Amino acid sequence: MRVVICDDQEIVREGLALLLDLDPEITVVGLAADGAAAVRLVAELDPDLVLMDLLMPGVNGIEATRRIRLAHPATAVLVLTTYDADEWVFDAIRAGATGYLLKDMPREEVLRAVKGTVAGRTYLDPLIAGKVLNQVARTAVAVVPTLPAPLSEREIAVLRLVAQGCTNGDIAAHLHLSEGTVRNHVSTILAKLNVNDRTQAAVLALQHGLG
Repeated sequence: MRVVICDDQEIVREGLALLLDLDPEITVVGLAADGAAAVRLVAELDPDLVLMDLLMPGVNGIEATRRIRLAHPATAVLVLTTYDADEWVFDAIRAGATGYLLKDMPREEVLRAVKGTVAGRTYLDPLIAGKVLNQVARTAVAVVPTLPAPLSEREIAVLRLVAQGCTNGDIAAHLHLSEGTVRNHVSTILAKLNVNDRTQAAVLALQHGLG
């Protein structure tokens, strides 16, 4: 799997590159010192994933995530940052981040998150997951009980499993479908719900009691 690392601190970029390159399944194909450079590298290199810091000079990580996800939806963005303030977390998710980790995460967990994100899973640091669930709980009373667009019974079953962090392969096995059929269902669900990716669909599903 091909990874671009974006962080404004050179020692962090180089350290993450050394860490990831130790794993034979991962190749670091580019290093970016700011969001604008990350956007350019994604256009040039078409990586599977960007490991993205947030607070950087110029184009920050949230804006870079938004640009990358709009122009290159097949490239996942995994946030790795020191910032856990609510506004950073929710802005990153709304921008299309597939996962959100804090920099004190153990090495093994970072590798697991990178591989899992490329495989289609959603990774949230436990502290971040708590914030997301609390936000869902706080807004639940104000949420309309129906989804913004009607889904078929099969699409609802797929969405429930997406909200549980299942990959397309997991969903296919659970529902006895082919992965291609699951991919088609997921694409249709994203379009109907008017969201950019699985993370946003999962949050919406949780808000409507479909977790």
